[in-house]
Amino acid sequence: MDTSDLKQHYSQQFNSELEAIRSHVLAMGGLVEQQLQKGISALSSGESIDAESVVSNDYKVNAFDVEIDEQCTNILALRQPTASDLRLVLTVIKTTADLERIGDEAKRVARMAIRAAAGDHGRNLFGQIAHLGTQVQQMLHQALDAFARMDVDAAIHVAHEDVNIDREYENVMRQSMTYMMEDPRSIPNVLDLIWAARALERIGDRCCNISEYVIYFVKGKDVRHTSLDQIRREFG
Repeated sequence: MDTSDLKQHYSQQFNSELEAIRSHVLAMGGLVEQQLQKGISALSSGESIDAESVVSNDYKVNAFDVEIDEQCTNILALRQPTASDLRLVLTVIKTTADLERIGDEAKRVARMAIRAAAGDHGRNLFGQIAHLGTQVQQMLHQALDAFARMDVDAAIHVAHEDVNIDREYENVMRQSMTYMMEDPRSIPNVLDLIWAARALERIGDRCCNISEYVIYFVKGKDVRHTSLDQIRREFG
């Protein structure tokens, strides 16, 4: 085998390794989506079976996190990637970390669903929180799609959706405060629902982070702590 053949073989193997970690991130994302869907379903239906499943299966999300982190560490140590390859590995590491935290937030939603199902107060808020949950589910799906296609326009759209999530969360908080003032007996149950809504709002923030990592990979610029208007002007 001459030197050119050796380089081609090395390049093909490296590309396969990079593609493998991307595929594992998407598989992890699919699992996290499923966890979130079950948690929201349990919250809106008052059934605890799905919620208990989310709690018991969180270890699978954590296992993905550890596996992908090890793969990235090996690539950094053995391949010493540069330029776009290095940006891809860093993007994967950061995305995986946010997906693991989204999994934690989905577990928190599930736990609050179990506690809320045992109470008699605050059920009027379930519909509002379920609507917030649906929006967050869509945002997570869009963020993963942007990652899969490394699509900057789709990533910017995800960042824009976070504004709507924050607005919906504020509406839930106002309604919750009103509900507790009108019926102090509802306070323990409503607080559980507030924590669930807060977890959903945090998931929106994590999805926004993933969209920023996509922009970083494609454009080579860190847009964290950059306003949405500025991102649109520069990359939209």
